[in-house]
Amino acid sequence: MTFREFLSDRTGRIILELCILAMSVCLLSVTGTQPDILLLLFVFLAFIRITVLLIDFFTLRSHLAQLEHIMANLPQKYLFTECAPPPKTIYERRLFALMRRSCKSMTEAVSDAEAARREYRETVESWVHEIKSPITAAKLICHGIEPEPRRRLAQELFQIEAHVERALFYARTENPEKDFIIQQYNLDDIVAEAIETYGTLLMQSNIRVETGNLHYQIYTDRKWTCFILGQLLQNAARYKNEQSAFAHDSLIHDTSVIIVSAEPSDKDRLKLTVSDNGIGIPAHELPRVFDRGFTGSNGRARGGSTGMGLYLCHKLSDFLGLAIQITSVEGEGTSVTLSFLTKM
Repeated sequence: MTFREFLSDRTGRIILELCILAMSVCLLSVTGTQPDILLLLFVFLAFIRITVLLIDFFTLRSHLAQLEHIMANLPQKYLFTECAPPPKTIYERRLFALMRRSCKSMTEAVSDAEAARREYRETVESWVHEIKSPITAAKLICHGIEPEPRRRLAQELFQIEAHVERALFYARTENPEKDFIIQQYNLDDIVAEAIETYGTLLMQSNIRVETGNLHYQIYTDRKWTCFILGQLLQNAARYKNEQSAFAHDSLIHDTSVIIVSAEPSDKDRLKLTVSDNGIGIPAHELPRVFDRGFTGSNGRARGGSTGMGLYLCHKLSDFLGLAIQITSVEGEGTSVTLSFLTKM
């Protein structure tokens, strides 16, 4: 707080005191008080008032600085009223009591909201684990029916399972620190696991996957990284372009293809790139692809898009400390790059 701010807050009181002082001087002059005595009295009273103002200013500024220091070093800001020094005047004590009641009410509301969110997360996780049993049973039943209906039913069951998996990871993002463990893994093992998990979908979509230069050690959470790669593979399958061609190593492939490759970016980082030759993303939609619920023109045209896949990829990447970037050319394909730590 500056001295100018302090004076502006007391402008009305100062003007009133000056008016009272002027009226007192006028009254004394009417009664015959000598001018020298009036001047001396005016200077004396003005000096006393200025001294009181200065004492009030420095006292108040010191008190505010103490409160700001407490607030700055308090991890839980809502506990400020419990840690602040007790007020001195009756007005301040009454005001402080109202602030405490308000903070207590807010804390109770936040606690209720946290409990409700925790209960919702636990319910979703329980539902996900329960729904996996009938999905597995349905897959086993598929083996006893004709090949074509079996293929179509298996594809739909896979989509159901993918949606369930997204719901589970979305629920877990509320408390991510309780669900992942950063360890050292072989990058090629993680990529192979993701491709194997979504191999049926890629085969049914007639998409070939090419991998290269993946023999690196990275620090990450295996389960979360597999999920992120799975979302990228599903997107490539959903938005494939039957008529496109993809150039790689001077060869042109007339089929849908995904290329997964890695290269060191610096001494402690490794870039993993997942590229496809699909329909691509319009340039004006690229800044929004990581937004929650954003489907884009391609998603609306093909249907079935929830707008949660890339959103979860971005959110989980942030939790894992990965940098994720996406580039795309409409009609040619899309590339997503993940940056992993190779040293801790």
